[in-house]
Amino acid sequence: MSNLPLTLGALLQRTAVLTPDADALVFPDSRRSHRDLYEAGRAWARAFMALGVQPGDHVGILLTTRPEFVEILFGAALAGAVTVPVNARYQANELAFLIRDADLTTLVTTGRVADTLDFGARLHAALPSLASATDARALDLPEAPKLRRILCLETPCDAALVPAAEALLSASDLPDAALEQRMQAVSPDDLAFILYTSGTTANPKGAMIPHRAIVGNSRNLGIRYRIGRDDKVWSPLPIFHIAGILPMVMVLDAGGAYLTVPFFEPGPALAMLGREGATVAYPSFVTIMQDLITHPGFKTTDLSKLRLMNSNFAVQPAWIKDAMVAAMPHTVQVGTYGMTEAAGTVTTSRLDDSFALRTGRLGVPLDDWEVRIVDPETGADCPVDSRGEIAIRGPNMLTGYYNAPDKTAECIRDGWFFTGDIGSFDASGHILFHGRTKDMLKVGGENVAAAEIEAQLQSHPAVKLAQVVGLPDDRYAEVPAAFVELAEDAQASEAELIAHCRGQLANFKLPRHIRFVREWPMSTSKIQKFRLRDSLIAELKGAE
Repeated sequence: MSNLPLTLGALLQRTAVLTPDADALVFPDSRRSHRDLYEAGRAWARAFMALGVQPGDHVGILLTTRPEFVEILFGAALAGAVTVPVNARYQANELAFLIRDADLTTLVTTGRVADTLDFGARLHAALPSLASATDARALDLPEAPKLRRILCLETPCDAALVPAAEALLSASDLPDAALEQRMQAVSPDDLAFILYTSGTTANPKGAMIPHRAIVGNSRNLGIRYRIGRDDKVWSPLPIFHIAGILPMVMVLDAGGAYLTVPFFEPGPALAMLGREGATVAYPSFVTIMQDLITHPGFKTTDLSKLRLMNSNFAVQPAWIKDAMVAAMPHTVQVGTYGMTEAAGTVTTSRLDDSFALRTGRLGVPLDDWEVRIVDPETGADCPVDSRGEIAIRGPNMLTGYYNAPDKTAECIRDGWFFTGDIGSFDASGHILFHGRTKDMLKVGGENVAAAEIEAQLQSHPAVKLAQVVGLPDDRYAEVPAAFVELAEDAQASEAELIAHCRGQLANFKLPRHIRFVREWPMSTSKIQKFRLRDSLIAELKGAE
């Protein structure tokens, strides 16, 4: 690996030489070869340089998943800038926070994407003084003191924004030597990304990820999964999320193709899987998996070429595992544990692990990672099968949280990143995730893992998905409450589900309330439990 590139720009340059005409990026209605992607990245790098973007400047991308997102990402990397992908779901106040917190100098976006999604309107709400800006190439906004320009892909363009087509065209004559010099100056230790976490409970934190981390971790994952030039990796996950970036970099590094969709809809996603002959799939999250399985087209989709799926069955309801395995007996299912701060995956299955390990555990550490299970009270390593906090260390982790030294010091201690996740190792060295330390309830002094109650509820045949939160209680400090999505055409009452748990869980673990939902409040990929909790607290207070 030492002779292979460890920056995003050099990675793309290498595959443009080795596999120039092979597909690199495939969307339902377009595709880019490795050469195409590299040349587009160079064009964007020129545009950034011509606009005055300096090495180390922070360039935000506020777009849904589309080819230009990837081109801009690599363009920023080639120009020596730091890419800050912005969650396309962020509302005006969240967007204003990120622009200011991340010290963006440049933002690339567009206008209206759909009836319910208008980035232009959202930007003006986030940055009220933008409406009176007089120089689109030298913004001076009190809400965003470092932001100098906003590029817009849409035409015609708002007067306060720079048309992207104009910026690309005007920079086309920038000398190759200037670009080459900028590219050569990028170091593996330079920041590639500031990736903001989903912010399910508070303002998001910006994890600083160097080039070495994202390239090295993606490459190690490719080695574990035996990814090659012939692989086509399909993922419906948004490209502004590490779960979308990681598999993309992994397969591009190998000279293969990344298959994705602008937004996830099960029908078009399944059609693409079959039509393109995907060899690796990254659905990963429970909400996506259940939508695929329950879609009428699932049973008729040709999945014969799918050799590997990142399915994480160890943390999925059992019915999802059963349906997937029945439909794809030839596919190697793997489990994975990871996070944004680790540039993606930390542990994952080996392809020759047993079926029980691959579907019942979340794998073993990738190369370059050390992983411990730590007793949160004593700081000592926990024995086999004992639960504690997962701590990780290696060259592919974040260097810290941007503009947040206190949060960095809280999580990184003696070189170890303390994840806030509860895990355990079995005798074979495979890890299992048991929930978040903050997803623990304290019921009358007893620690209760939400995941334990969720698993019991999900063992009921009518339950499709369950989520458990803690409600404040005068007597017990906290008591469990559950939110349940029922399977299609299934019925169950609150009393029936509580009875299903009685005798299987200690009485203090029994949910005191159960509410039924049809849709979940979501961040990028996670269910926002705090919103569930707040809604039930408000309901119960209103009933008093």
